[in-house]
Amino acid sequence: MAWNEPGGGNNSNNQDPWGSGGNRGGNRGGKQGPPDLDEALRKLQDSLNGIFGKKKRGSDNGSGRGAGSTGGGIPKGVWVLVALVLVAVWLFNAVYMVDEQEQAVVLRFGEYHRTEEPGLHLYFPPVERKFQRNVTQVRSYRQQGQMLTEDENIVEVPLAVQYRISNLENFVLRVEDPETSLRHATESALRHVVGSTSMHEVLTEGREAMGVAVTERLQRYLDHYNTGITVVQVNVESAQAPAEVQDAFDDVIRAREDEVRERNQAESYANSVIPEARGRAQRLLEEANGYRDEVVARAAGEAQRFDLLVGQYRQSPEVMRERMYIGTMQDVLSNTSKILVSGGEGSNNLLYLPLDKLMERNNSGSGNSSGIPANSTPGVNPGNAADSSNRIPMQVQQRDPRARETR
Repeated sequence: MAWNEPGGGNNSNNQDPWGSGGNRGGNRGGKQGPPDLDEALRKLQDSLNGIFGKKKRGSDNGSGRGAGSTGGGIPKGVWVLVALVLVAVWLFNAVYMVDEQEQAVVLRFGEYHRTEEPGLHLYFPPVERKFQRNVTQVRSYRQQGQMLTEDENIVEVPLAVQYRISNLENFVLRVEDPETSLRHATESALRHVVGSTSMHEVLTEGREAMGVAVTERLQRYLDHYNTGITVVQVNVESAQAPAEVQDAFDDVIRAREDEVRERNQAESYANSVIPEARGRAQRLLEEANGYRDEVVARAAGEAQRFDLLVGQYRQSPEVMRERMYIGTMQDVLSNTSKILVSGGEGSNNLLYLPLDKLMERNNSGSGNSSGIPANSTPGVNPGNAADSSNRIPMQVQQRDPRARETR
């Protein structure tokens, strides 16, 4: 028969699985049911009393309660244990360490109270709250966007921003989300700088100057917002045109590179030609100055010579007149290749000697078998033509005394 079958009689007490028989756990009012909660609590209490060194005050009776029980309440030892656990948890959360690279801001009742430097510190939660951050670490993030340049061209400008926390109080309390504000301020500063720069500078050599300008403007924005952030560096990376017009932009860049190359070649040619032309001009000036000095010096010499001749002429006029005549005739006849020879006194015959023709034939003709050039004048030796040009005038003057009187 089952232990809970009706009509079990007294044997049912021995079949109660929740107790060992008798009044312990058991038959209450002649009916069977679930275990008594008071007895379970009593057992727990006895166990805790045993832990804290307390003894039982009485034994069990038929009602299931101890003689020294306090009516089933939680003993003081439990409260002490709970209190110790809470104190341990509070101390674990209240004591904290600030590293060398960190700072901590403590708020008391939601208001700024102090800033803790590196070391071991204590705060009192939940009255106080702390915010601990690394203030020496350099953080970075990347950003990219399409922007309009000064000459109304669209370019994509990527950049990288490096920053760190310089004022933890402002970083925690002044702005709700400082890093989001930093991103918005970066985009604003970059658009302002790109909007005042031409496309050529954005795509080529103007990136470094743009980075400096964006850094200065972004730092002014952050200081105005009291974000507690210091911008370390802004690197404007290689900008490019949108993908839809990239080919056209590449053609423009190549054309500008060709322009720069041609300009450099022209400047190189100008640098080589201009100094050479200036050298020639300087040489002409020097030659002109030399010629001027020569003419002036020759004129001065001639004037001095004439003054000397005047003095000699006054002493012996005839001798000087004869000498000047002979010198003049020598200068004149030395530059001519034609000679006229008179036939003598009372004779009107003149002999013409074409010395220039004779000399040309002697130099360029190969000669004939007899050794005399073709078409040459008989009786005249071309080799003696130069000597004859000097001797004949002197002989004429000696033979014809009228020539002297005429002179």
